[in-house]
Amino acid sequence: MKKKNESTLAEAMQDMIREFRLGSQLNERRVHTLWHELMGKTISTYTTNLTVRKNVLYLTIVSAPLKHELSYAKEKIKEMLNKELGEEYIQEVVIR
Repeated sequence: MKKKNESTLAEAMQDMIREFRLGSQLNERRVHTLWHELMGKTISTYTTNLTVRKNVLYLTIVSAPLKHELSYAKEKIKEMLNKELGEEYIQEVVIR
């Protein structure tokens, strides 16, 4: 028999994240981790700065040819990250 106030661990964690408004901070941290996993060692090596502000991903790439190539793949980068996050968190990708 299930008691009235019982919930699963996942539900309790989601409630805590919502209550303390930690969702965006967790997603920012996950974006950092996913960037290195999805893009691989080579692209990660040339990425010097990766920040997320107001659902916009800002990337600083030190290689001009790589920066140019990634500028054509902004939409794909956004889709890959959002797919892994499980929500439409990244709205735009800016490459500097």
